[in-house]
Amino acid sequence: MLTSLLENVRIALIGLRSNKLRAALTMLGITIGVAAVVVMLSIGTSVEDFIRGEFEALGADLVLIIPTRGDDGTLTPLTVADAEALADPLRAPDLLRVMPQTADTLPVVYRGRSFTLNVQGVTADYPTIRSRNVTSGRYFDDAEAETAARVAVIGPKTAARLFEDTDPIGQFVRINAVSFEVIGVLEAIGGGGQAGDQDDLILVPITTAQTRLSGERILTGERPVAVILAQITDTDRVDPALAQTRAVLRAEREIPAGMNDDFQVISSTSILDTLTAIIGLFTIFLGLIGGISLLVGGIGVMNIMLVSVTERTREIGLRKAVGAQSRDIVQQFLVEAVVIALIGGLIGVLIALAGALAAGLLLAAFDVSVSVRADSIALALIISAGVGIFFGSYPARRAARLHPIQALRYE
Repeated sequence: MLTSLLENVRIALIGLRSNKLRAALTMLGITIGVAAVVVMLSIGTSVEDFIRGEFEALGADLVLIIPTRGDDGTLTPLTVADAEALADPLRAPDLLRVMPQTADTLPVVYRGRSFTLNVQGVTADYPTIRSRNVTSGRYFDDAEAETAARVAVIGPKTAARLFEDTDPIGQFVRINAVSFEVIGVLEAIGGGGQAGDQDDLILVPITTAQTRLSGERILTGERPVAVILAQITDTDRVDPALAQTRAVLRAEREIPAGMNDDFQVISSTSILDTLTAIIGLFTIFLGLIGGISLLVGGIGVMNIMLVSVTERTREIGLRKAVGAQSRDIVQQFLVEAVVIALIGGLIGVLIALAGALAAGLLLAAFDVSVSVRADSIALALIISAGVGIFFGSYPARRAARLHPIQALRYE
């Protein structure tokens, strides 16, 4: 059995070498289909893993509040007073911690070298709410936040840019012409997106940011914040927490009944669900392209095998005349179809590896690494073999049904 199978493989390879152009055109559809499937699985899986990693870094128990335009078309910023209202356990019992946050792009100078960096004003609850520790030094405490101390905690990329090989702890930098002491370096978490690179930033007490780095005030005289982060008491209490947040902010911002919110409340779980759905649609789209290409490739295999049956009718008759069984003929043509499909699949895998490498280079800026998994390659080759078997079955059965005498008389 094995000897017969290997002999059929040898015959198939000889046939492919003698008809290189025809074989290449036959394989093209399968090659494109397999490449699309492998790239689809690789990019889809890599991006989904990246999103889940970002989600885990953000935390599954967070609520994000951002300002939006109200019915009158104006954009009313969020304020520290809004955050303080949300922090009241009597008004929002399902919110455990609340942190207002400012965000500015400011000039930072160290030893004559100037950089423009993302500077965020946060509270002393930042490490707890964001589940992010420091790798060296320390984080600022409540006392330093209350007194608007000029201290800063920096990201690991910022530390490398500003200080290179120098220990940043205890060094002084000037942020917007104000001197700050670096007291800690955050652990690396990677990622980026709309919030910017979270490894390349400077954190200062929000009181310091509002009094020393920015004099901006809104019409009410309060200092605005860019966003408010709230930590939920329990991940099972997301919906009640969102409802409480909306109710408190509508009351605090005096939004009349029937008017739309001038803010948006987003849970981190909803962000994950939305992004996962987008990736799912992208995966389905690429899957359809791959499926159509495989279908076209399979039809090509069937057509070329039918041509092969016609061209080799006398050979089939001769084999049957010397004792070959119908199953032997079926096996011969099925093996040829599978060999064609597998070679096309292997070429598709090689193209997919190159495509994944190119995609990885393009997505490297977003800290997304793309790699082709072994199970994706195995699945692609199994699909290729399946296409060969499915579309090669009809030509193989047709060849097996040929009568030896009629086949030998065929011209």
